[in-house]
Amino acid sequence: MINLVNLLILIAVAAVSLYLGYFVRRYHAEKKTQDAETKAKFIVDQAKKEAEDRKRSAELEGKDLLYKLRQDFEQQTKDRRQEISNLEKRLSQKEENIDRRLDLLEKKEKDTETKLESLKKQEEALKGKEAQLQSLIAEEKERLQKIANLSLEEARQILLSRLNEELNSEKAVLIKRQEEDLRNSAEKKAAEVISLAIQRCSVEHTVESTVSVVNLPSDEMKGRVIGREGRNIRALEMATGVDVIIDDTPEAVTLSCFDPVRREIARLSLEKLISDGRIHPGRIEEVVEKTKKDMDEKIKEEGERAAFDAGVDNLHPELVRLLGRLKYRTSFGQNALQHSKEVSYLVGVMASELGLDFKLAKRVGLLHDIGKALDHQIEGTHAKIGADTAKKFNESQEVIHAIEAHHEEIEAKTFYAVLTVAADAISAARPGARRETLETYIKRLEKLESIANLFKGVDKSYAIQAGREIRVIVQPEKINDGDATTLARDIRKKIEEGMEYPGQIKVTVIRETRAIEYAK
Repeated sequence: MINLVNLLILIAVAAVSLYLGYFVRRYHAEKKTQDAETKAKFIVDQAKKEAEDRKRSAELEGKDLLYKLRQDFEQQTKDRRQEISNLEKRLSQKEENIDRRLDLLEKKEKDTETKLESLKKQEEALKGKEAQLQSLIAEEKERLQKIANLSLEEARQILLSRLNEELNSEKAVLIKRQEEDLRNSAEKKAAEVISLAIQRCSVEHTVESTVSVVNLPSDEMKGRVIGREGRNIRALEMATGVDVIIDDTPEAVTLSCFDPVRREIARLSLEKLISDGRIHPGRIEEVVEKTKKDMDEKIKEEGERAAFDAGVDNLHPELVRLLGRLKYRTSFGQNALQHSKEVSYLVGVMASELGLDFKLAKRVGLLHDIGKALDHQIEGTHAKIGADTAKKFNESQEVIHAIEAHHEEIEAKTFYAVLTVAADAISAARPGARRETLETYIKRLEKLESIANLFKGVDKSYAIQAGREIRVIVQPEKINDGDATTLARDIRKKIEEGMEYPGQIKVTVIRETRAIEYAK
């Protein structure tokens, strides 16, 4: 029994063990199945995720590739368009070049046609000349045949005529060559002519203007000149048209008037009245009338004397009278009649040197300022007034033109006009001719040089060009290039502050360095 129980127990234990083993194995199998499913699900999810990632990356790569391809395409398209544009520009330039070449070819064709026509004309002309030459040869043959039958004198005449023709052609060539030589040396010749004219013109350095002061024997005479309640002085002023000024100046009466002739009449009349001693209104009018007549005669004599001195004849009496009036006319302190005589002489000398009409030149010079005798009566420049006056009295066209052009108001078109301009400038610009006497002129030049010599580093100074320029030579070891500029400015300021002068003065500072050696 015990064995059966044990057997049963063993069978029960075995059955339980089998049942438990079954359940354990089933549990393990289910667990493995679950784990396999979970793992398979994870693997599937992971595979899906990887697939999505790969898909997304593939899409991004595709987009990038598409974008790159699009950019490459656009760039290629742009490059292609640029190439096409360049090609179009090249084609356009080539078309323009072709058009230009076509135009040039057409122009050349036209020029060629023109030249061909010219050549044809020349050829025709040559044919004509050849025919003319043949006719000349035939004529020459006929002449030779005639010469054979001519006398000695006739043959000599024919030979001389031919020689004369040859000499004429040679003279023409020689004259042309001489004209070119003269043109090249014209300035030198002009300078020589002007310098020679200046050297030969010997005149006084200055001519003072007409004096308008009447000297009295004593101061008591002033009362007699004034008269009772000033009636004498009023009568004199009314008769002469001159202002009579009696001031504190001892033994002197001053006459003031714009018209120099009236002032001279008043001066002469007053001198006569003072010497006569009878001074009253009736006597004053009588003396003034007589003085006017005497003055007309004196003016006429002065004009005749000036024309005689200048060697000018056949002048109209009115022109002679106007010349005489110039004696009482001044310009910048220079007497107008004396100036006209100087210009006449200078123009005559230069004209004679150039082989021109000596008398006509002197006539032009003498009459060039004739308008100054009337410029206070007629409006206009004295050159225009003078030309109109000369035309009125039947002077030649050369004289009229030279008078009108002597101040370059119109263009000088004749030799005489050019010479008159030069002579007028020479007479007016010579030292002491205008504004100041020779002594004043020399003092001004000395003062100009002394101002420059005041500055340190100045070696020498020279006033040149009639005081219009001063050249200052400095010591190079004391004055450098920069200091030279400053020195010129300082001298200019000093001249402006310390001097009175007409026009302007050019200051030139010269700095020079020399290196000298002697080879022995």
